[in-house]
Amino acid sequence: MSDYATRRTAMVDTQIRPSDVTKFPIIEAMLTVPREAFVPMDMREAAYMGKNLDMRDGRVLLEPRTLAKMLDALDIQKNELVLDVAAGLGYSSAVIARMAEAVISVEDSEARVDEAQTILSEHNVDNVVMQAGPLGEGAAEHGPYDVILVQGGVEELPNSLLDQLKDGGRIACVRMTGALGDVQIGYKLDGEITWRSIFNAGAPVLSDFARAKAFAL
Repeated sequence: MSDYATRRTAMVDTQIRPSDVTKFPIIEAMLTVPREAFVPMDMREAAYMGKNLDMRDGRVLLEPRTLAKMLDALDIQKNELVLDVAAGLGYSSAVIARMAEAVISVEDSEARVDEAQTILSEHNVDNVVMQAGPLGEGAAEHGPYDVILVQGGVEELPNSLLDQLKDGGRIACVRMTGALGDVQIGYKLDGEITWRSIFNAGAPVLSDFARAKAFAL
């Protein structure tokens, strides 16, 4: 059996801390949540690699550095409600759950939601609610949210999702322009969102957030 705890410590020491992520709640969460439990069984050996992990169907588990730096910029507080979009099997939600009051996680596959809920329950993560539905629609019935994260590449964000962010809230996504991308944080004030680029990162564009192709004859 692999010593995943040792790998988890190495991930934090070689990928997270060198990326200038110093907030204790992020370090503590990433040292504690067993990343290998939230990937398909045949991918467990690759769970702690410093790159996006292919979860099939055009989806990835964001590399540890990308998630940690997103969380560092968002500065989630203990009394905040977070929407985690495209949460996969729930790793990001389990990490965020250790910093937030509650997490609502949206996945577009009922099977993925069921599997994620089972894993979360097995690891006693009781402040995450997994929900199935179109990613671009979020989960308006539980909002508005203090923080929204999108776990994948984005070309365009629908207003239906942006409207679920509280005034004074923050949203993070990997904004893709062709093959290049950067993580951007949006700050909502008086109904308007101001975006700021934080660092370079990449991820496959989620279908709900792809720019509509122009029609050409």
